[in-house]
Amino acid sequence: MTKLSDTQLVVLSAAARRDDRIALPLPANLKGGAAAKVVASLIAKGLIEEIEARRAGLDPDLGDPIWCETDGHATTLVITDAGLEALGIVPDHTPETDASQGATGGHTGATATPADHDATAAESAPTAPAGATTRPPREGTKQAALIAMLRTPEGATIAQIVDATGWQPHTVRGAIAGALKKKLGLNVTSDKVEGRGRVYRIV
Repeated sequence: MTKLSDTQLVVLSAAARRDDRIALPLPANLKGGAAAKVVASLIAKGLIEEIEARRAGLDPDLGDPIWCETDGHATTLVITDAGLEALGIVPDHTPETDASQGATGGHTGATATPADHDATAAESAPTAPAGATTRPPREGTKQAALIAMLRTPEGATIAQIVDATGWQPHTVRGAIAGALKKKLGLNVTSDKVEGRGRVYRIV
C-alpha cells in the first residue's frame, strides 16, 4: 500500500473529484518549494503526471490550469489510475469515455466508483500495470516525444530527455515510472552505457 501524507491525500482527493482529473489548483496553503516537493513526490510515485496543457484561444480562464511553462509549452498535472487506486477508487475506462475524450483531445475522464478506503486501499494499491490503459498518448505532446526517443535503438539518457522536453530530471523519472510503466504498461529498461551513463529504452 502506498503511504501518503495528509497533504498528498488532499491533493489526490481533490483531483479525483474533478471530471478531468486535473490536480490543480493545489491547496491554498501549499506554495513555492513546498508545493514543488509534494508534486515531485507524487510524480515519482506515479500517482500524478505532468501532461501538455490544453489552450483555449485567447481566454486563459477556459484552458487548463498551468503548472509549468517552458518555451511556450505549458503543462498541467493530472491524477493517474494508480493515484485513484491509492485512494481506493476504481478507475472506469468505458469505450464511450475513451472515444469521446480522444475525439476532443481532452484528458482521460474519471467516472470513478468510491470504495471503502480502509477496506480496499491495500487490495487496490497497484502491484503491476493493473490500471494501465492501452490508449496511446496524443500526438505532438512531450509524452509522445519521450516515447519516440525511448523506442529508438540507442535509447535516451535523462539529460537528453530533459534537453528535448524542457522537463526537470525528477519529472522525467516520474513520467517513465508513472505514465509509461504504470499507466501505459510499457516495458522500459535501463542500462549503464560507457560514455553515456544510464540509458533508458522501451523494449
